[in-house]
Amino acid sequence: MKIQLYLGALFSQIQGKHWWIGILLWFILVAPAQASVILRVAIEKGVNQVKVGASTTAIVKDSSGRTLGQLPGMSAYAAQAVPGGVALDKWQSGLFWIEPTAKGFVYIGDRWFRGRTLVIPTENGLTAVNWVDLEEYLYSVIGGEMNSSWPQEALKAQAIAARTYALYKREQQRNNPIFDLGDTPDRWQIYKGVSSESRNTYAAVDSTAGQVLTYDNRIILSVFHACSGGHTENVEDVWGNPLPYLRAVQDFDQNIKECNWSRTFTPGEISSRISGVGNVRDMIIESLSPFRSVKTLRIVGDQGTKVLKGEAVRTALKLRSTRFTLNKDANGNFTLQGLGFGHGLGMSQWGAYNLAKQGANHLQILGHYYKGVALTPIQAK
Repeated sequence: MKIQLYLGALFSQIQGKHWWIGILLWFILVAPAQASVILRVAIEKGVNQVKVGASTTAIVKDSSGRTLGQLPGMSAYAAQAVPGGVALDKWQSGLFWIEPTAKGFVYIGDRWFRGRTLVIPTENGLTAVNWVDLEEYLYSVIGGEMNSSWPQEALKAQAIAARTYALYKREQQRNNPIFDLGDTPDRWQIYKGVSSESRNTYAAVDSTAGQVLTYDNRIILSVFHACSGGHTENVEDVWGNPLPYLRAVQDFDQNIKECNWSRTFTPGEISSRISGVGNVRDMIIESLSPFRSVKTLRIVGDQGTKVLKGEAVRTALKLRSTRFTLNKDANGNFTLQGLGFGHGLGMSQWGAYNLAKQGANHLQILGHYYKGVALTPIQAK
């Protein structure tokens, strides 16, 4: 049985401007999924060696699943790339599985993780992959992406967005034989292992278990960012391709210190970041989004000109955001005064924090930042 909830006026008790009017979100609630989903998270990629171990006695298996022996608990061993495979302690194999007993944790690099470890040779060395249950993965991600002391409704919104994002990326990576996700914030989610788990992250994940966001029965690209500086963006103004659920909305993060920034560059600093232009003479903002983020930035040098568009503006100059003003001083230095932290698409984490502080629940928060979506239980296969 499906139960649909119309949430058009759910923000009526929150004080402030009339920003809640017209918010529509349909949530589909059915029986929770029964089967678990396993994620393959690459922790170390392309390294010559990696330290591995477990908190309890660990079973070591080879590529055929044959048990080779055991590693004692609370000991670290160096897995090394060798011709034809991997060397670990007294064994050598095409790959190794490390499986802790008695619900122990595995050790990879310098952190503890749930699940088990696969150490496998790849093109540039070894890759250590943490095979972990999706919900247990999220215990860590929520604490990595948000402060676990934040309001529970913000954490629950983050749990659903993070679960959705993980499964979206897993589907994108379905032809990757090694891993589904990485653990860094550049293109993945922050995954620190058990060190970022807490009672509050357990509660946020468990209370939303198996719930994802969909649009037209497909899992959405549920991106999020630290803060937008007052207004999120339409996805086409940042990444080029429109998506119906990533639409610009008013945000509630202007009072956050981390979302106000300033950077000053010398011409030499810009030249070192932007190849092919030589000595930089000028930077010109050529176009803005409807919400005043920089869409096109022209950099003029004595050897050429380069035009940066969309997200490339932020990444090339290592800026916090693309919402900034630009001024050139008498010495030729460029000062950028900015708002926001991140790409400005989807859910603003500081915005979610402020909404939760004002009394919004996690469904209201998600309904504000992702338009026309449904809350749907995952169907594990």
